[in-house]
Amino acid sequence: MAVALVGLPGSGKSAVGRRLSQRLQWPFVDTDQLIEQRIGCSIRDYFDREGEASFRDIEQAVIAELAQAPTGVLATGGGAVLREANRHQLHRSFHVIYLRSSPEDLFRRLRHDVKRPLLQVQDPLGRLRELHTARDPLYRETAHDIVDTGRPTVAMLVNLIVMQLELAGIAVPPADDTPI
Repeated sequence: MAVALVGLPGSGKSAVGRRLSQRLQWPFVDTDQLIEQRIGCSIRDYFDREGEASFRDIEQAVIAELAQAPTGVLATGGGAVLREANRHQLHRSFHVIYLRSSPEDLFRRLRHDVKRPLLQVQDPLGRLRELHTARDPLYRETAHDIVDTGRPTVAMLVNLIVMQLELAGIAVPPADDTPI
């Protein structure tokens, strides 16, 4: 079974996903990167030009396509859970891990990030709190497991997720440093 990571922007989906895929020896896909390759521009530019609904249509198609893969690690965009069809597809086709981060932790991590359009506002912490309030119930509805990101390192988060996958009965290859 494939694994999908959901969570707010900056929660670590891409960084954790890359490391988790290496650990599991499974392919890694970041939906935002895949979408940008397909549309030939940044998501921000596409949003400005075509609107959010058009972007969400592409995102939904990409998630449905990726759901056909037997294994892999998928990092979703922060807003992927906004569509009910995506929530159902993810929950049905993947073992979904919600990388839960408090708005304060996200702000501490992202306060100098100028590439995230959602945070280029007067009150970025307030914006993160709004996003958390709106999306946290959707992430919880979609997820099979929740991992609090807090302050653990990426390696620690990967280990926590691997333990969750093992508890869920998902076959996990042994770590490279484990004697056989």
